[in-house]
Amino acid sequence: MLKEEYYVIGVMSGTSLDGLDLVYAQFKRGSKWIFNIIHAETVSYNGFWIETLKGLVDKTTAELEAIDDDYTLFLAKKIQSFIKKHGITNLDAICSHGHTALHEPEKQFTYQIGNRAIISKLLNRKVVCDFRVQDVELGGQGAPLVPIGDKLLFSEYDFCLNLGGFSNISLDFEDKRIAYDICPVNIVLNYYINRLGFDYDDQGKIASMGSINKGLLVLLNQLEFYRLPPPKSLGLEWVKSNIFPLIEKYGMEVQDILHTFCEHIAIQLSKEINKKNNASVLVTGGGVYNTYLMERLQLYSTNKITVPDKTLIEFKEALIFAFLGVLKLRNEVNCLKSVTGALKNHSSGVIFYP
Repeated sequence: MLKEEYYVIGVMSGTSLDGLDLVYAQFKRGSKWIFNIIHAETVSYNGFWIETLKGLVDKTTAELEAIDDDYTLFLAKKIQSFIKKHGITNLDAICSHGHTALHEPEKQFTYQIGNRAIISKLLNRKVVCDFRVQDVELGGQGAPLVPIGDKLLFSEYDFCLNLGGFSNISLDFEDKRIAYDICPVNIVLNYYINRLGFDYDDQGKIASMGSINKGLLVLLNQLEFYRLPPPKSLGLEWVKSNIFPLIEKYGMEVQDILHTFCEHIAIQLSKEINKKNNASVLVTGGGVYNTYLMERLQLYSTNKITVPDKTLIEFKEALIFAFLGVLKLRNEVNCLKSVTGALKNHSSGVIFYP
């Protein structure tokens, strides 16, 4: 008989390299799923891991496998510290996304490090992980995976918008859930602010001081990806081949790059959330703290934008990966073909036992 209540840890590492997000949450099944975030924290990456994770797409298979071993050990240590720090004893599973090393669904390939079977042995816990591979094998994009959580946990909103390394959105359309990546966000903004010695542009202050480059803005908005129908997803490889070369041609000051790219982001996001009138939009992810970007988005948007409390802003993705693990434990659908383009709905992920 299936349980109606679960206590799990969700673990998420995003492309923006903000750190490792850990959530200890309770999920209850009733007329609808409800959740409670009990503990949540972000473990910042040190310089070694930031540089290592930044360069994954340029590594050989052998180098990636060695990094995978080390990263799995690193994850296990951080998760164990989180369990000990918060005195967690009631735990059904650890549900981990790992960190995306390579994502090329058009080649039927995706690789997340940190999902080795040994992680379960090291932690002596049941682990649910590697959520993307099965979907790609079924012809899907393997991303985004959060929309099933949006549908079941945040159904009161018309749009769920996440601003992380990339922006993605999910919504109900013609009686089915759809979702897709919209454009890069922090993966580009942070890359350029790093040149000034900062990890991120605090509240978008530096972006706000820049000037717009109309020529660059036009070219960015004309990129072919934005004309493609969903399902569609983005990766660092796409940014390296499409965004960075375009920006570098102009030889601009950092503040002007940030100013122009924030405008680009706001235009692309608003195109999506303005497709429905009088809609409610839940916005989460680190990009919410970029006050300048949010002001530009609100300027272009015709709908009500809701920013939740700090915990949900920062930990919604980790929370939903915890939830994906719960659905996998129940052998229930946690990956929607309407979202990823896979051959069928399915229960994705691998369960490892100690």
